[in-house]
Amino acid sequence: MSDFGLSAAQIAALDTPIRTALKTSHAPLALNGRFVSRYPAEIAPFAAFHDETPAAHDELRDFAKLGPVALLYPDAGPPRPVEGLDTMIAAKVVQMIATAPAEAPPSFAPEKLGLGDVPAMLELTALTKPGPFAARTHELGRYIGVRVDGRLAAMAGERMRPQGFTEISAVCVHPDFRGQGYAQALIKALMGSIAARGERPFLHLYADNPGARALYERLGFAPRQIFEFRVMAAPA
Repeated sequence: MSDFGLSAAQIAALDTPIRTALKTSHAPLALNGRFVSRYPAEIAPFAAFHDETPAAHDELRDFAKLGPVALLYPDAGPPRPVEGLDTMIAAKVVQMIATAPAEAPPSFAPEKLGLGDVPAMLELTALTKPGPFAARTHELGRYIGVRVDGRLAAMAGERMRPQGFTEISAVCVHPDFRGQGYAQALIKALMGSIAARGERPFLHLYADNPGARALYERLGFAPRQIFEFRVMAAPA
């Protein structure tokens, strides 16, 4: 995979997107320990080691008492298990980065989603399972959607924001409204607004989702890195 002419600082930001976001754009949201940082559980489960050591594992176990923790590990062999935490999800994810601007904005104006839309957003993400989404996830960035006859038919938004980049996430379409081009339109709208801020869009998807990957490639994204995605929780 290519690094697309990125600087060393940009490569480091994308290789550690959770840690970098929690140190920069999302620093006001970060819960910081000596060895680990995480988002509040009601925003997102994502956590990152400052340096993975036995002491960091101890601290991660303490943070997991607040709610499950999700980490991204570079694909360089299986991660070391964290004793005392149960693995809920272990999957490969592909990081993709935009290599070209969105071809054209959508032909309609997506609706901005906010606090009043949280119940509908939670219902849609629970149905379609695009990845972790909690009651306050919408606070991470701009979320937009499409309504049809009052129903939230599709949505997408901004999640992690390591310096100079913004992650597009929670791209999902209700099964009743698939095939209408809503996901593509929402991604294009987000790509345009991210680029207008002078930032570069990127995203993550499960490696076993070829349909989503094909869509993102048509929109100008290319694979950059593979990670091991782990979600762990304290025993019930």
